[in-house]
Amino acid sequence: RDINNGRLPDPDLVRIEEFINYFQYDYPQPEGEVPFSVTTEYADCPWNKEHKLALIGIQGELKIDQDAVKNNLVFLIDVSGSMEGTNRLDLVKSAMKMLVKELKDEDRISIVTYSGHVEVTLESTRGTNKKLIEKAINQLRADGSTNGSGAIQEAYRIAEKNFKKNGNNRIILATDGDFNVGVTDDEALIKMIEEKRENGVYLSVLGVGDGNFQDAKMEQIADHGNGNYFYLDNLLEAKRTLVTGMMGLLYTIAKDVKLQVEFNPTHTRSYRLIGYVNRKLEAEDFNDDKKDAGELGAGHTVTAIYELVPIEAKEVVKDSVDPLRYQQIETAIQPDLENELFTVNIRYKEPNSEASKKITHTCSTAFTPMSEASENMRFASAVVEFGLLLRNSEFKGDASFENTVKRAKKAKGEDDNGIRAEFIRLVQNAELLDDQRSER
Repeated sequence: RDINNGRLPDPDLVRIEEFINYFQYDYPQPEGEVPFSVTTEYADCPWNKEHKLALIGIQGELKIDQDAVKNNLVFLIDVSGSMEGTNRLDLVKSAMKMLVKELKDEDRISIVTYSGHVEVTLESTRGTNKKLIEKAINQLRADGSTNGSGAIQEAYRIAEKNFKKNGNNRIILATDGDFNVGVTDDEALIKMIEEKRENGVYLSVLGVGDGNFQDAKMEQIADHGNGNYFYLDNLLEAKRTLVTGMMGLLYTIAKDVKLQVEFNPTHTRSYRLIGYVNRKLEAEDFNDDKKDAGELGAGHTVTAIYELVPIEAKEVVKDSVDPLRYQQIETAIQPDLENELFTVNIRYKEPNSEASKKITHTCSTAFTPMSEASENMRFASAVVEFGLLLRNSEFKGDASFENTVKRAKKAKGEDDNGIRAEFIRLVQNAELLDDQRSER
């Protein structure tokens, strides 16, 4: 939105991990009982010739029985005066109507609105009655102050009243950032969301607008609610989120997914995870099943990229972390581990279970030059490079808009929905804006 409006974004608003994971990648579908596959790759680093990049990709299974999962959705809509406008409430209404068209007959949807007061605009209604649902959506108007005392409690009450066992019970909060929903203390709000999460009611957030927009808070609330956070700035983005990505939004295939990566010190001097600043867990949290982590939706991909300083390099990357598994070996690395670059341990819970399962995946030291790397690695690394430039990161090295565009173009792939082409245009526009800033 910022770049399209002719300005570079505030560096603090650029969360590189969300930037990477905005895009889908071509990872293989899982085989066997585990509901996701794990892919790893090792290549050189385009913005620092002495460094390397390691990619970890997770692909959630796409083959799910949608008819077996019933949805109980409660839209909690901010209709205060600040929500007036085509890119706010009108956009939310259009997004809701897109989702309603995808509802099954057995699904249920409710609407709670808040401004100066809280109102149940639509009691829980079956998906068969789409005309009634759309009528309620069309009647939504933005007016008044934001004082939704009891709004979120009312949304949870309705969700619990119509709770579907083994179904998807979810509140979808749509707002421009005014969080006066009845619990004004942040800690108390998060505690309540976590308690409701344990009872099986999840919370996702749709953010719109740019006035009182509390982006970081929205992310935090969705994370604690076992949900997703999306920012909508146009109809195409609304369609991508609520129609194209509906299965990932509504159907959780694994919850509390945690990754623990252990690097082999024989090959790696130090490393840093790019992004995920707000999502890092302590080492002891990995085996703690009570510790909340991220959810994986049907068909979703999750990508993480590490920047590594190989053992032969001279300098050490800041913010490095001591490896775990391999460093515990007091003598030389055992021969059977020498060809391992790192190990990924993954814990996850099945949607209706509170006991985690663990799988392990190793990445070999087989190295690929970036020019010969997979399309996944080349495009994801271009996204990272752009993120480093937007953040003006101390780690950006020789990053440039020109190299970002070149690599992204070569790794664009089929791009049926044009999202990667849009990314390339954004980089090109950002370069022009950066040039203008430099000339001042």
